[in-house]
Amino acid sequence: MSTKDSHFTVHRDGVAIQVSRGGRGRPLVLCPGLLTTQADLRELIELLRRDHDVMTFDLRGHGLSSSADRYTFEAFLGDFGAVMAELEDHAPLLVGHSLGADLAVHYAAGHPDAVSGLVLIDGANPVPEPFLTEADLPGFRAMAEGLRHEFERVAGTERQVLLTPQDFLDLNIEIEAVRSGILDRYRKIDRPIHLIMSTSMAGNSDDDQARWRNENWRAGVERLVRERPHLTTSRLDADHRLVVTHAREISRLIREATF
Repeated sequence: MSTKDSHFTVHRDGVAIQVSRGGRGRPLVLCPGLLTTQADLRELIELLRRDHDVMTFDLRGHGLSSSADRYTFEAFLGDFGAVMAELEDHAPLLVGHSLGADLAVHYAAGHPDAVSGLVLIDGANPVPEPFLTEADLPGFRAMAEGLRHEFERVAGTERQVLLTPQDFLDLNIEIEAVRSGILDRYRKIDRPIHLIMSTSMAGNSDDDQARWRNENWRAGVERLVRERPHLTTSRLDADHRLVVTHAREISRLIREATF
């Protein structure tokens, strides 16, 4: 199957979600992560379109999609379902990065016959210890406030992010809670799953916190593999922005994966 490039809008919950589709081959739905837009993923999208009919979109409050009253996990998941409905009877391969990986797992758990497999990139990780504790909140809140300048820098462009720093903080706290129960979601999925994980999710700093976060991330992957021994994994020498910095390696791994 091949499709010409197309762009359209999906309306849900008062939000206009901007969707693009193009390429040839089996269907694939690519879900970006938090603070990531279609524009950021342009290289990966073009590479994937060589082998797949790729549909992707901007999350609410991101890129060319409109702002929203709510930026909650359930709101993003509902938007993801609305985009999936545009594929009609096809069972696509789901590819998600970060938050997008969590959305893909939750969607597949609720619609096990609607997907052919999942590729999860640096997300949906059942880490044994939470990343955000009460003691971490002041520092994380300061980091969220530090994003304000970046949000302002890209305002009005296809890379804009309309969330406030408080939205970002609240959503990350919610994602922590969601991931604490994500193993139960994995148990409901009987489709092939391939993980592509970074070696330095929290960056390459030598400080104790970054080192601990990277170890915790690695331990979550090991925990998941013990739970789901038929799941396959790849690791890239990269940080959490690997979908941007390592697009060629990721497209190759997706192409070579068996589903």
